[in-house]
Amino acid sequence: MARKETPENPGRLKQIVQTYKMTRQIDPKVGLVVAAVGIVTFGVILAIGFVIGHPVYAGILGLLLGFLAAAIIFGRRAEKAAFGQMEGQPGAAAAVLDNVRGWTVTPAVAMTRNQDVVHRAVGKAGIVLVGEGNPNRVKGLLAQEKRRMARVAVDAPVTDIIVGSDEGQVPLNKIRTTLLKLPRVLAGPKVTEVNDRLKALGDLMSNMPIPKGPMPRSARMPKGGGGRTR
Repeated sequence: MARKETPENPGRLKQIVQTYKMTRQIDPKVGLVVAAVGIVTFGVILAIGFVIGHPVYAGILGLLLGFLAAAIIFGRRAEKAAFGQMEGQPGAAAAVLDNVRGWTVTPAVAMTRNQDVVHRAVGKAGIVLVGEGNPNRVKGLLAQEKRRMARVAVDAPVTDIIVGSDEGQVPLNKIRTTLLKLPRVLAGPKVTEVNDRLKALGDLMSNMPIPKGPMPRSARMPKGGGGRTR
């Protein structure tokens, strides 16, 4: 049976149209660039076909390769536009982490009233703490979280990352790659054990309903909410 379209699950074509509209708001030239790539690819392959005496076969191949090249370029520009739209928004890193397979993500395990925040991801590479916000304040939050992790997960390595474009920081669009490059040192059962320990420890947001993805800029922690409250 065909899957029924719903507002939460639009069809493939509608998803492409929505993605294109979103991308065009950030990247107005996306349509021209994608079309140019497809046409040029098709033209080059077709020209080769005339040279070798098989224009029909080359035309079919060029059409397929042109469509593929256009799709690849569109995907890259759409991804770049999406990251550009999220850049600088509190909670953006959590949205990126949520899309990395093999990791259990807990957003906002620590936060300040100024929207400096630390997210936690647990996987076969151990525990990764991802901080975003003012680097000076985030360093303090990360150090505090690392001490907490050491009390309950002494046998799991803890890696800390600060999101940003300065030296020693990781850009938002490089978070996924950074996590995937980390060496796998824990077996599956050990990852589950570490997660269970951390759940028992609790975190700042365990009892606070927060939306997934970037948080609104107007959000503020209640007074006394700077850093860890437990």
